[in-house]
Amino acid sequence: MKVPVLDNGGQWTHREWRVLRDLGAETRILPNTTPFEEMDADGVVLSGGALSLEGTDAPLGRVGEWIGSGKVPVLAICVGHQFLGRHFGGRVDRAGAPEFGSVELTVDRTDHPIFAGLPSRLRVWSSHNDQVTVAPPGWSVLAHSAACPVQAMAHPSLPIWGLQFHPEVEHTEGGREMFRHFLATCHR
Repeated sequence: MKVPVLDNGGQWTHREWRVLRDLGAETRILPNTTPFEEMDADGVVLSGGALSLEGTDAPLGRVGEWIGSGKVPVLAICVGHQFLGRHFGGRVDRAGAPEFGSVELTVDRTDHPIFAGLPSRLRVWSSHNDQVTVAPPGWSVLAHSAACPVQAMAHPSLPIWGLQFHPEVEHTEGGREMFRHFLATCHR
């Protein structure tokens, strides 16, 4: 299966690519300005990045042109997650207490496929100043932390998932399993 990583300037984009490759996906890193028609994708990972979306309507490359089409499953990480929140009508704000490093995650929806078989408390790796403070209408909040109310969320009907934390980093418990669960949704 083909699952490119759209690069949003993240410091760990290459790790997302590597995890996908190690799990058997055909993957490559593409700029987020790549038109969807040129991706030839069974699923897409939106990488993290340092761009601040708080209080702006800044685009995330060309992602806004196709993200709600339902053409392929999407796993959005960090700023990708924030873009989903803003794009679909949620709210992104500056974090009252930015999270950097190890964070205790509380999984609110252990029945969701991204967290299948994982415990309800995980240590995850975060690196963000901004965060989704209100999920888009109809979206499920899947997980939170003490300082971040929307650490993970899911679209109500499409296979589009957002994670504020970084599952590609070795310090995140269950991160590879989360990628495996995402890849299970990516098929033609």
